[in-house]
Amino acid sequence: MGISFSESSMANDSHAESHLCQTSTTSVVLPIIYTIMSVTGLPGNAISLWVFIRKIAIKTSTHIYLINLGISNFLLCLTMPFQATYYSLGTKWHRQDTMCQMAISGLTPVIHINICIGVMILSWVALSRFTSLIQHSHADRPSRWLNVLPGAFLCRKRQAKLAYVLCMVTWATVTIAVTSFVVLYSIREARSVDDGNRDEVCYSVAVEVGGEASRVFSLVAVSQFFVFFLLVLCPYMAVIRHIWRSRRSAVISDSQRVYARVFRNIVVIMVVLVVCLLPHHIYKAIFVHIVNEQSWSASPPKDACHPLSMYVEVKSMLLCLATLRCSTDPIMYFLLDKTFRNHVLSLLTLRASATDSQSSKSNMGQLSQAASVCL
Repeated sequence: MGISFSESSMANDSHAESHLCQTSTTSVVLPIIYTIMSVTGLPGNAISLWVFIRKIAIKTSTHIYLINLGISNFLLCLTMPFQATYYSLGTKWHRQDTMCQMAISGLTPVIHINICIGVMILSWVALSRFTSLIQHSHADRPSRWLNVLPGAFLCRKRQAKLAYVLCMVTWATVTIAVTSFVVLYSIREARSVDDGNRDEVCYSVAVEVGGEASRVFSLVAVSQFFVFFLLVLCPYMAVIRHIWRSRRSAVISDSQRVYARVFRNIVVIMVVLVVCLLPHHIYKAIFVHIVNEQSWSASPPKDACHPLSMYVEVKSMLLCLATLRCSTDPIMYFLLDKTFRNHVLSLLTLRASATDSQSSKSNMGQLSQAASVCL
């Protein structure tokens, strides 16, 4: 589902009778996936936030970033049941229905806001981990990145304060940018679209494809992603080079474990970006190009499927892949942060021991009851 804008700029009268067609992929498979993501993601992110906020007393910059990432993921997981409903009932709702309007004006901005915020915060985590590596290295010469990165990244006392500031700026910037497009749609364009399409279903070209402003927003979001993707890719390549240089140093016994841990952290972030988010953003740019180059001259038969139906389905599947990160990020926290991992393991150990003690008490009670009966 994309942020919706005026349909008039991309569809003419020759396609007035055509509509988006759904296959079982969008009407059945996607609702099931979104439901599973909600069931697994909500408790996982809730437990993660509880551990980060209540159990970790002294919070480093990484903890601050992961707390904000957890909040973003939790909000994203809250939209999953509505996403499942939208794809399963989208052709049965009219554009004027309350649930459809909620999906267009409420849920869709939340999805796009939290996808953008997730990308940016993951980039801050990667840069933070990278600076901790190059500051405590035993390479034959200091890294050039020490002269490139801002001083706040390099000062341990200022890193936590910098993390707070970066997270606040990230939330504010992304929220204002996305909300401005929603307001533009609601005030200037939605009324003209609705007046001419009162009988149109919710799962439609106007919602899924949008108009010129929607495509501009998509290209801005794609550009933002690739800027921050490069911010992660550069430290990733620099860490590989840094580890290779450090192996020539004699003092590497303790530092190699640190290098391996930081390298693993950045690799985890790269995997999340490449597997979950990169396909979605690449295809978004391709989709905009397809819409702009699509020929609307031929008139389709009445009640025919819209020519973009297949492309919209691919877009929906890749959006689902992008949001999959919100339910798998607790696993990433477990790999990234040792303190979080220790608290989760201790929590699981306590639960296991409590279960064992409860079962042993139950067994003892049954034995005593049996003994009393025998007596």
